[in-house]
Amino acid sequence: MRDQEFAIRGDIVTPTGVLKDGLVIVSGERIAAIQDGSAGYGGKLFDAGNQWVLPGILDGQVHTGSQADREGIGLASRAAAAGGVTTMVDMPYDDPQPVISRALFEEKVAVVERDACVDVALYATIAKTGGMDEILPMIEAGACAFKVSTYETSPTRFARIAPYDMLQAFRIIAPTGLACGVHNENQEVIDHEIDLANAAGRNSYKTYGETRPPISETLAINEVYELGVSSGCRAHVVHCSLDRGFEICESFKALGYQASIETCVQYLFFSEEDMAELGAKIKQGPPIRPLPERERLWRRVAKGHVDFVSSDHVAWSIDRKSKNEFLTNASGMPGLQTLLPAFHKGCVERRLGIEVVAKLLAENVARHFCLHPRKGVIAVGSDADFAILKPEPAIYDEGRSEGATEWSPYHGRQMAGQVTATFVRGRQVWDGESVLVEDGFGQFVRPVAPP
Repeated sequence: MRDQEFAIRGDIVTPTGVLKDGLVIVSGERIAAIQDGSAGYGGKLFDAGNQWVLPGILDGQVHTGSQADREGIGLASRAAAAGGVTTMVDMPYDDPQPVISRALFEEKVAVVERDACVDVALYATIAKTGGMDEILPMIEAGACAFKVSTYETSPTRFARIAPYDMLQAFRIIAPTGLACGVHNENQEVIDHEIDLANAAGRNSYKTYGETRPPISETLAINEVYELGVSSGCRAHVVHCSLDRGFEICESFKALGYQASIETCVQYLFFSEEDMAELGAKIKQGPPIRPLPERERLWRRVAKGHVDFVSSDHVAWSIDRKSKNEFLTNASGMPGLQTLLPAFHKGCVERRLGIEVVAKLLAENVARHFCLHPRKGVIAVGSDADFAILKPEPAIYDEGRSEGATEWSPYHGRQMAGQVTATFVRGRQVWDGESVLVEDGFGQFVRPVAPP
């Protein structure tokens, strides 16, 4: 049973700043009031003490269906709850069939409503050919964004969409106010570099970065934004690994175009040099770059040039990440449970305030996917979604991972905090040790309004 009214006391991170020793009063599923905590509270109280009370985290890039027989919405949502993630934004590239029609979209909504422990919003995509007629029906069904790719890993599940088809799709999506996110790698450059590497017998972690040089990413980024300029659609780069990519985005923003860009927490936490130890566990597309590039990305975070940060979570089994030939290993890594602790650690180390965490992991994500003000902020009338973060050093242990993943690249790394509680719509779903709700508690979340 959900209590009709209760309060959370702690250091409340609001859109306008931190309310030290504050109270958030919850009535049903919504935030009813925010006030100073010094006067006390006579009702039921969750006392977080000197812990951060953050808005519930939104992970804007999650792949629960890439190895669907292994994970899926249900198990992934358990990892989300343990990581303070109250809303997952799930990608459409499910195996074996991506979400390319209203019928498939509605089937996935039904899975969310049956299996999820936290709330879920859904991306949609288009077929490689002939999928334009399904775009508006999927928007009517509740898609919060669309995803397409300039690089093909599978002609069916993860297809490359030709520029002229992307342009047509962007033109259909533009009037709705939704964003179209694009996987930002140039097919021709990468295929050419892979052919050269294979001919020379090169196949190591360094080879992987060499086959995806910076130009392969920046060419694709420019293509994405020019499609946005031509169509009037909100054009979004889903995982930028390069300082130059943010420079390009800033140039389009300065001209008044609707360009946006995200990076993933692994680009901010790891560097290519870590591959000597971790190998393909941190193989990612685009690749994790050398250490100087990582620090340039952090400077972009500090300048406010990063729209939001995501995990790009995928729960590959370890055999998909431990093949002898490096280039044949799967790209991507688990990250739902570590998104908040890992990003918070980087912010602490660089003396960036907790407000940056709330902005880039919650508020900006909700705005991007048209889920604000219901999601992403601690504000009167918003959903009572909270992540309680204890700001003390903690070693991440992969053995305590929820969900499907038995391994983590973050194993043994020291974080600057840990999630001790998670609330979704006024109900506690995580207590620091266990998931507290049944499958199906989570809801499908539709976009509410364009930004």
